[in-house]
Amino acid sequence: QVQLVESGGGLVQPGGSLRLSCAASGRIFSGYRMAWFRQAPGKEREFVGGISWSGGSTYYADSVKGRFTISRDNAKNTVYLQMNSLNPEDTAVYYCAARRYGSWTNIGPSDFDYWGQGTQVTVSS
Repeated sequence: QVQLVESGGGLVQPGGSLRLSCAASGRIFSGYRMAWFRQAPGKEREFVGGISWSGGSTYYADSVKGRFTISRDNAKNTVYLQMNSLNPEDTAVYYCAARRYGSWTNIGPSDFDYWGQGTQVTVSS
């Protein structure tokens, strides 16, 4: 089992930045591929970004590429999502997810085994 707890969400103005954190406990964190998803009201949960075991490879949805950066610190059992140039369309509950194996093509929620409880991000003036 892996337990995931997100933090860092909040209210930010358009053009602003936030950094989300996801603290993991349980199994060996470095053995898990990590990802961030988000879900806006009335919409399906969508992939935002993912990172490999070592942190050497990252993957992003087109909608956030160039604005968001995912990183991890295996010594701290934590994965981060740095979000810059936020706009109202980024408003959603952001979830951290973990899995051991799998490719990074056609990523969906069903590809991940463990989830955090989510943290709300609201972009509004």
